Amino acid sequence: MASFTVRVEMQNADWDDYENLHKKMAAKQYHRQVEATSGTTYQLPDAEYTHSSTTKDENEVANEVKSIADSVKKSSRVLVTKSAGRAIRGLKAV
Repeated sequence: MASFTVRVEMQNADWDDYENLHKKMAAKQYHRQVEATSGTTYQLPDAEYTHSSTTKDENEVANEVKSIADSVKKSSRVLVTKSAGRAIRGLKAV
C-alpha cells in the first residue's frame, strides 16, 4: 500500500474555507494526523494530510485533491509526495 503526504494551499481562503476543505478531505479518507512507527499519533501542520491507497499513484492523488480543493476555492495549489518513510520531529502528539 502506498502512503502519500499532501499539502494544500488555497489563495485568499479564510478559516471557514479550510474547515470546509478538512471535511471534504476527511470524507475521501485524507487524514490530518500521522502515526509514527512507535505507535504515537501526531497532528500534521495546517492543510497537510496523509492518504494511503492500494490503487492510486501520486498523479491520481494530486488530481483528486486538486478537484476537492478547487470545489472549496478556485486556484488551489497542491503538492503530493509518495512516502518511502517518515521522520517526525516537533509535531504535537494527540
